[in-house]
This record gives sequence, structure tokens and C-alpha cells, in this order.
Amino acid sequence: MVLLGTFGVLALFGYSINTLTLFAMVLAIGLLVDDAIVVVENVERIMRDEGLPAREATEKSMGEISGALVAIALVLSAVFLPMAFFGGSTGVIYRQFSVTIISAMMLSVVVALTLTPALCGALLSHSKPHTKGFFGAFNRLWGRTEAGYQRRVLGGLRRGAVMMGAYALICGAMALAMWKLPGSFLPVEDQGEIMVQYTLPAGATAVRTAEVRRQVTDWFLTKEKANTDVIFTVDRLQL
Repeated sequence: MVLLGTFGVLALFGYSINTLTLFAMVLAIGLLVDDAIVVVENVERIMRDEGLPAREATEKSMGEISGALVAIALVLSAVFLPMAFFGGSTGVIYRQFSVTIISAMMLSVVVALTLTPALCGALLSHSKPHTKGFFGAFNRLWGRTEAGYQRRVLGGLRRGAVMMGAYALICGAMALAMWKLPGSFLPVEDQGEIMVQYTLPAGATAVRTAEVRRQVTDWFLTKEKANTDVIFTVDRLQL
């Protein structure tokens, strides 16, 4: 449903279905499913831990996570929104990418706040946890993993100064890497091409220039024959 709505937004802006918009949709799929998953998982947790029926659990769940869902959408939109205001050819290319992701995220939040809770209240029911077979083993492994993760998080919270220091070091390393790494519109790619420019002394005749060009061409065709496919030469006279 979210993707169908995104196609409508693209039509509204006059954009086409192209490589950039499809790439943005592929990226958005990994983001927009999180909203529905958060809603369903929290409703199931309340039903399991507190024994509430689906409708009451849904109402309580939405009271807990509605603000978080909106905040996530705003943060992601703030990340991709500046791309829509790039100038030049870069802006023309990235504008469609930015609009596609932002519209998908906004529609995902709307669905997560309206349709998903309604479906949870109507379709979810209490079920017994799996204790045998593959799902039982998976649940036990997941429980141990979750318990270990909680212990490590609590340990990190008890060492707040150390964790903040580590966080500052990571941020500093990222800033240094961003400053050192070169930036470009497209990554540097080896095209397998080489350009040679030769300049003769002032007053050299066209015949002499042609002779030098022939010598350069012969060198590539003999010494670098295995690495040469095409040679293109142009003579230019400086007056």
C-alpha cells in the first residue's frame, strides 16, 4: 500500500519510474517495514506480558510508540530532504531519489498510525509460545541472546563516562575520515584511457608536427601493442 501511494506521489510530481526512483524504493522498503513491525511487536508484547485483549493492547501500544514513530520519520526525512535542494545536474538526479524516499517514509508512518493498529485490534489473538521444535529452539536462543545484550547495555550505562569517551572517539574518527577522504559526484573509475599531449617549439612546421605524431603513434602500436586498442590523434596549431 505504501509503495502504491509512492507511485502516486511520483505521478503528482511528474517523475517517471527509472533507475533512481526504483533504487530509492528498494532502499525505502528496508525502512518502511520497520514501522509496521514496531507496532505489531509492541502490541504482541503487551498482550503476552499483561494479558490484555487485542483492542486494549493496541490502544496502549499506540500511546507508547506513536511519538517514536513520528520522530523516526522526521529524522529520516531530515537526512534525505537536503538532497532535494542540490543545484545543477547533481540536484536534477538526486531530487527524484530524495522525493521518493521521503514520500515513502511519510506514507509508512501514516499507515503505521492508522491501518496497522486497526488490523492488530481485529486480527491478533493470544497464542501459546512455541516450546518445541525449531521455533522453540530459536526462541530459547533468542532469549539467551536478549538477556546477554541487556546485561551488556546495563554494564555500559554504569560506565557512562567511559562510554561517552568511546563515543567521542568514534565521532572524531568519523569526522577525520570525512575530512581526509576525497569527494566527488561519481566514484573515480579507470576507463583504460591515456591522453598524451606534445608541444613543439614555436615556428615548427605542420610537416614536423605530423612526423612527431607519427612517432608517438608508432611507439604505442609497437611498444604497447598488447595494451592498445584504438588511437585517436588531433593536430592543433598555435598561432
